[in-house]
Amino acid sequence: MAEIAPAPTYTGVTTTGKSRAVFDFISNDIGIDLGTANILVWVRGQGIVLNEPSVVAVEKATGKPVAIGSAAKEMIGRTHGELVAIRPLKDGVIADFETSEKLLSDVIKRVVRRRYLMKPRIIISVPSGITEVEKRAVRDSAENAGAREVFLMQEPMAAAIGVGLAVEQPSGIMIIDIGGGTSEIAVIALNGIVTNTSIRIAGDEMNEALITYLKKNFNLLIGELTAEEIKIGIGSAYPMEKELSMEVKGRDLVAGVPKTLKLSSAQVREALVEPIDRIVEAVRESLEATPPELASDILDRGIILTGGGALLRGLEKRLRQETNLPVYAAEDPITCVVRGCGAALENMAQYGKVLMRSRQDR
Repeated sequence: MAEIAPAPTYTGVTTTGKSRAVFDFISNDIGIDLGTANILVWVRGQGIVLNEPSVVAVEKATGKPVAIGSAAKEMIGRTHGELVAIRPLKDGVIADFETSEKLLSDVIKRVVRRRYLMKPRIIISVPSGITEVEKRAVRDSAENAGAREVFLMQEPMAAAIGVGLAVEQPSGIMIIDIGGGTSEIAVIALNGIVTNTSIRIAGDEMNEALITYLKKNFNLLIGELTAEEIKIGIGSAYPMEKELSMEVKGRDLVAGVPKTLKLSSAQVREALVEPIDRIVEAVRESLEATPPELASDILDRGIILTGGGALLRGLEKRLRQETNLPVYAAEDPITCVVRGCGAALENMAQYGKVLMRSRQDR
């Protein structure tokens, strides 16, 4: 992973000098990119301190966590009858409340040191298409896990801020954030999202498409982790100058025994056609709904790709071909959203307008 830049200097106006030092001693605020595939955490004044898979392994009988993060991810598809590896988030939102709470609680304990006397204030990124019920689930999980106050931030807005774009300006910015569970396409101006398309097609759907393709065409059954390895290793969205290949191991569905198959990047590209086409179609829909003045800004400034999906080979070229617009992948796209949450923490005075309070003021 690319080297992470140091945390920006705090420039807020609400706490300065002596009062700021006192507040720092009693509390430590954190920003969380609560992703379907990974959870990333930013601590105010320290930067990104944690990047772990959003996986929890629990004992079936007691529900007690056995492993969280990388150790739990290694157990996917390998657990025995008494253990189960759970991904508590699906399509960018909480699917398993209790396990999500355990995941957040573990993360908060790891990053908030005991010397702090007050519970942390937390900013959590959420998909722009999230429902009120899903917002409440995120809020309740964070509060039960130890948050003092919870703010929510829409992922495309967090990604734009994390890239360093001036979201408060009237000029239009188009962000495509492709994560594990959702793809967010948004046009941003004046601290708000003008047009927004959120589809639950992203990295996980690509993995599923690969599993289905190998099952249908080669009678080869592979697991989720193997599909992800193939996608990262030789996956692409556009023909490459030099095609790649790799050996894939799985189970022969006919003979019922382990089998090895040599797979090319052209075959993987064929497998990924449907999810990529659906993302392209969502981008087109978002552009069609964009006001003309903002559309001209996008023509000048281009489209920014963020999220893990931005690392898929040739995706920039494919989108450039389909839209006739400049398309750029952000630097270190996986951390853009959490860097945006961190920037908001470091300067609440500037970015307060883009945050959603987790509950209505009474």
